[in-house]
Amino acid sequence: MKISGSATKEGTARYRKRFDGKIPAEHFRQAQGVWMSSIGIGTYLGNYDDATDQEYHQATIRAVESGCNVIDSAINYRLQRSERAIGTALKELATKGYNRNEIVVATKGGFIPYDGTPPKDARGYIEETFIKSGLATASDIVSGCHCMTPKYLRHQLDCSLRNLDLECIDIYYLHNPETQLGKITQEEFDSRLVKAFEGLESAASAGKIRMYGTATWNCFRNPVDAKDYLALAHVIELAEKAGGKDHRFKVIQLPLNLGMSEALSSQNQPLHGHQHTLLEAAQEFGITVMCSASVLQGQLTRNLPPIIHETFTGLETDGQRALQFVRSTPGVTTALVGMKQQKHVDENLQTAHIAPAPWEQYSKLFQHESS
Repeated sequence: MKISGSATKEGTARYRKRFDGKIPAEHFRQAQGVWMSSIGIGTYLGNYDDATDQEYHQATIRAVESGCNVIDSAINYRLQRSERAIGTALKELATKGYNRNEIVVATKGGFIPYDGTPPKDARGYIEETFIKSGLATASDIVSGCHCMTPKYLRHQLDCSLRNLDLECIDIYYLHNPETQLGKITQEEFDSRLVKAFEGLESAASAGKIRMYGTATWNCFRNPVDAKDYLALAHVIELAEKAGGKDHRFKVIQLPLNLGMSEALSSQNQPLHGHQHTLLEAAQEFGITVMCSASVLQGQLTRNLPPIIHETFTGLETDGQRALQFVRSTPGVTTALVGMKQQKHVDENLQTAHIAPAPWEQYSKLFQHESS
């Protein structure tokens, strides 16, 4: 039996209250009508096996019990196995008294996923599963791996709901739509994006998702002249075309970390006749920003320079300091970090016991760069 409901203002406020006196209140941020933790658990990496499934199951439970109520996945992560591990974890959490309405669950669709194990013949699998079944045409699939037609996304959303064993997903992202930029014309891309958004608006109206957005890697960070660049203002225009002024495009996800600071530092977003940073543009449009790759898949967990130690005090490890940078960035709601081992959950969630760095402290990084 599927778990009913979705994250609510009341439920997430109750979750936040669980940690009164244990975790600084600033760890939780109100966004899109719910309270979200400033650290979220990601489920991208790992082997396609039962042992890793069990690790993610246990890590998800540990994260929620430790003050993390944002869970992020995608249907293609570990060949759908990450979503399934989250589904079993949510069921166990319910037996421990954690209601569905306390937890924000996000997943993504767009990349063509395998199912549990890699097929021997990838092309044949795509042909049989998606083309012959009528879910997509060959021309809908770009680079042999990406599709965003409404029919395909509807199918993928239903698969994710089954994997997660949920009636409703809180945030559904169109996964890396920029994969199609440069492979098709801008006009065709815009048309495909509007149709995808129309499909997601219908899913929101049907109660299958609460809101939607784009989870991206390059498009919001790149220079304006890059072939896979997108302006947030333009994407909002397309969302309005799909859903009117009350559209449900409310969230974006993109990388931000000590090595990839473009969302904060690059003025590549046009707004009111001037260039602004992505974070400034998102704030203008009321878009929630979730940041992926907070520790750059482990690369930022060691050998950080002394200025980082001096700026982000009270922490024990470089991984915690890298996470503190992201969750302290003005305009960021949640720093996502992959966690499949309980020891990593414990280390990362210790960061939640320190308040995010105030601007006076955070801005020392930029004073250091300019000196």
